[in-house]
Amino acid sequence: MSDNSNTRTIGLIMNGVTGRMGTNQHLLRSIAAIRQQGGVKTPSGMIIYPEPVLVGRNAAKLAALCKKTGIERMSTDLDEVLADDFYEIYFDAQITGRRYASVKKAIEAGKHVYCEKPSGTTTEEALDLYRIAKEAGIKHGVVQDKLWLPGMLKLKRLMENDFFGEILSVRGEFGYWVFEGTSIPAQRPSWNYRKEDDGGIIVDMLCHWRYVLDNLFGNVKSVFCLGATHIPERIDEQGKPYKATADDAAYAVFELEGGVIAQFNSSWTTRVRRDDLLTLHVDGTKGSAVAGLRECHIQHYGNTPKPVWNPDIPQPIDFHEDWSKVPYQEDFDNAFKAQWELYLQHVVLDTPFPWGLLEGAKGVQLAELGLESWEKRCLLPVKDLEA
Repeated sequence: MSDNSNTRTIGLIMNGVTGRMGTNQHLLRSIAAIRQQGGVKTPSGMIIYPEPVLVGRNAAKLAALCKKTGIERMSTDLDEVLADDFYEIYFDAQITGRRYASVKKAIEAGKHVYCEKPSGTTTEEALDLYRIAKEAGIKHGVVQDKLWLPGMLKLKRLMENDFFGEILSVRGEFGYWVFEGTSIPAQRPSWNYRKEDDGGIIVDMLCHWRYVLDNLFGNVKSVFCLGATHIPERIDEQGKPYKATADDAAYAVFELEGGVIAQFNSSWTTRVRRDDLLTLHVDGTKGSAVAGLRECHIQHYGNTPKPVWNPDIPQPIDFHEDWSKVPYQEDFDNAFKAQWELYLQHVVLDTPFPWGLLEGAKGVQLAELGLESWEKRCLLPVKDLEA
């Protein structure tokens, strides 16, 4: 920690960091990285330095993470650390089914809260957390990491410079092949594929697409979604077969405020032949762009080829040739770390942070509507939440 007298140390409870996302993105690449750089350096010269305690059910895993990161404090007793006034912030990266009770308990203990999405298993749960937090007067946030991906930020810059003209449509492709575990081990946890454990790609990914669409292209006004469980049986972490009861693919169409149409295919049963695991193809009257997690390629109106449909001859146009890569213009930090730094400044300096529990509830709302649309085979309106 810095010896600077202008350093503000802030206690942070990190619950659920032994999971894949909690360990890699939130602990190692965010909080540990912030500590290694000496804290968050604010415009005023103040340094905000997080001092975490790692909380979970597995003491051995917690001890290993402490050793790896140099963090000194750990606990398997959430109530004990919530009672400690040193800790001002509670962070939750547990599985979704445990989130509501723990976050609610933290709010009632007077902690500021920051949590992974989905922020609840139902819209009502997620909204209830927002209402409780608002009543308590604490600061709150929900992880919406994709807004800080380099590819998404490059899209935002293009929009700020009116590259697209009028945006007409957005096409999102997300996913990859998640191995069943029969011969090659699965690269995602088995609970993702069990509905009874709050798994499913609709619940997982429509929360993401809500904040991406709302923040970049326009508020979502309606949704039509079809889900599927393409692979009915998988192998769990103990090598035992289990029935996959949750959806592993989703095919959704969204109507946005202003008339933009967005389509998103989300799948854990697809083999990738595109630029990245997530790509957004944006078409506008003046130009188009295809953004991945990091890179972005553009084609201006003046560079657009003029194809003629003729299946009887080899295609004479190389459709990749007339696209240009957006050049290096600025440095981009890890997306999770970038939002963490903004949240820490929000808590300490009261800077704006619009990605709170209400925004998290909107994501849960869209996921629930996606499931309802699939069941009813119909387009559903996305109404404003009554906060």
